[in-house]
Amino acid sequence: MLKKLNDYLYRLPKTGKMQVEGLIIASEKLLPALYRDESLKQLQNAASLPGVYREVYGMPDLHEGFGLPIGGVMATVLPEGLISAGAVGMDINCGVRLLTTPFLAEEISRERLAELIKAIEKYVPAGVGKKNWEKEVRSLLPKVLLKGARALLEEGYGFAEDLNKIEEGGVLAGAEIKALSETALSRGAEGLGTLGGGNHFIEVQVVAEVRRWEVAKSFGLYPGMLCLMVHTGSRGLGHQVCTDYTEILYKAGPKYNVSVPVKGLAAVPFSSPEGQRYYQAMLASANFAYANRQLITHYLRQVFKSYLGDGKLDLVYDLAHNIAKEEYHDGIKVLVHRKGATRALPAGHRENLPQFREIGQPVLIPGSMGTKSYVLRATSNISLTFNSLNHGAGRSMSRKASLKNLTVSEVKKALGDVILNEKVEYVRDEAPQAYKDIDLVIEAVVGAGLAEVVAVLKPLAVIKGKD
Repeated sequence: MLKKLNDYLYRLPKTGKMQVEGLIIASEKLLPALYRDESLKQLQNAASLPGVYREVYGMPDLHEGFGLPIGGVMATVLPEGLISAGAVGMDINCGVRLLTTPFLAEEISRERLAELIKAIEKYVPAGVGKKNWEKEVRSLLPKVLLKGARALLEEGYGFAEDLNKIEEGGVLAGAEIKALSETALSRGAEGLGTLGGGNHFIEVQVVAEVRRWEVAKSFGLYPGMLCLMVHTGSRGLGHQVCTDYTEILYKAGPKYNVSVPVKGLAAVPFSSPEGQRYYQAMLASANFAYANRQLITHYLRQVFKSYLGDGKLDLVYDLAHNIAKEEYHDGIKVLVHRKGATRALPAGHRENLPQFREIGQPVLIPGSMGTKSYVLRATSNISLTFNSLNHGAGRSMSRKASLKNLTVSEVKKALGDVILNEKVEYVRDEAPQAYKDIDLVIEAVVGAGLAEVVAVLKPLAVIKGKD
């Protein structure tokens, strides 16, 4: 099915109703996983939508999802191009935030580290259905939906400089509360400041290796430094928005003569009333996610100050996955859907935040539970994929298969010395064995000439929430 272009690029040729071809970033060692699920078929479906621009793209963490595969990138030409809730995903603006600490990893004993993650758990509820402990923050929901992380700073949850390190400054203009259902709003109010389950985590890490010293220094990263990585998103609110609007867009599609291959790719013209309402709801959900990670950061700072005596946690960067953005590519205004993919702006790109304009933004790529994470920097070749990179390692085994095939002892062995807050049996579906090898994934994007490695982070302790 795939045609090899070089060691790290593969062509998905046009067949059937495909309007454009696909381009896959992978390697021979990563290819087998693509043929074990429906990800390539889902990418073909996306390429069959009317008005898809240039190509559809599969990142090296590509795997089966709802509608567009996770690790998929698709653009449509505006203003009449399509917008699809399933091509954005359930967890809107599921993203990653990296924080540095004033400590070296060697200064914190294993025992103290175990106590630290227990202290963090008291502030940041983890797991499906968990509600925020600080009920007062629920009243901030309307402000958060419209103003994102900026709303929390106005309430004293963070520092002004934080906004200079968050994609889009932590807020997307154009959100509308009235575009959200009452169910979505209810789920959002209770979820602000919580971690969630699945692949979400808070991880205590050490900068194990630096490969681009000057770039790492500009990002504030040094060997041996203790860091924190936060991976979470819009929680139940974003999930509800995707659920609501998949139905709305699917029913509205025929009115605009839009035929979709599967319901998960339900779509309407971006300029249509339904398309605009979904976009407004998506922007509100994305703002919620930026605020959620900001509130968690506030809690982490409180824990470090009270428990270790210094709460100076500096933000390296905060980036979004699962989002659609209006952008210009090839001089054309398009809507780029990135599902399980992240925007990666290289040095010199005009949309970079000011402090990253000359050197390029940090691209944060978490591994699976217990494996390495990476900080990358995009090269100028990133325009090949609409300035997009992968968002992680990507699953190679479904959750059901993980629970069926992996034993507790196997998962414990894979985790090694990494401290885990939960009992392994509760998060077995998140085992390293259920994911692709992060080193192979990074090798593919580097080999394809899309990015370079700045630093490698090694996990010391991880907080997961059970489903």
